[in-house]
Amino acid sequence: MIRSVVLDIGETLVSDTRYWADWARWLGVPPHTMSALVGAVVAAGRDNADAIRIVRPGVDVGAEWRARQAAGQGDHLDESDLYPDVRPALQRLRTEGIWVGVVGNQNDAVTGLLRGLDLPADGIATSGEWGIRKPSPAFFDRVAEWAPGTRDQIVYVGDHPANDVVPARAAGLRAAHLRRGPIGLTTAAPEADWTVDSLAEFAELIIRQN
Repeated sequence: MIRSVVLDIGETLVSDTRYWADWARWLGVPPHTMSALVGAVVAAGRDNADAIRIVRPGVDVGAEWRARQAAGQGDHLDESDLYPDVRPALQRLRTEGIWVGVVGNQNDAVTGLLRGLDLPADGIATSGEWGIRKPSPAFFDRVAEWAPGTRDQIVYVGDHPANDVVPARAAGLRAAHLRRGPIGLTTAAPEADWTVDSLAEFAELIIRQN
């Protein structure tokens, strides 16, 4: 019996297209170049922020992000950033009595942006708000405290095997690997309880199992 579903944010609920296009504009490179650099570092198993460090060697990415904020070019989210299956899938889960949470590795400014989208979710948070980042075991312990149910009744859904699936399973949670985005599509997650191509497919599996 699954009581809670907790979902990652980037490339699970929200496309990162705007995020990297905004970074490209700030760094003064074409969006295609930025996308290619992100793909290259992901393929090498590196942090995707290394794409920024390639363009500006030695840069403090956090400080650069704050400079963007100060210049009025900070993060932005609106309905167009959501994948089209997000609202229907989350609403379907809630209609079936499953608690739905959203939390991923995002700065605390994104927390308010997400809440402003009025998603069909019972709880929304970010690593910036919690002060803990994935894949830290403490992040998934916090998920287990936050979401209703025992650990084996909580599913964490994400696109990144190393950041989402493996540490969730290590913490005793169930895990679903979403094949979406550059990491989700190119990296297998044999540790996952479920591997799906969409949130609609995932919601159907969980409801049928319950």
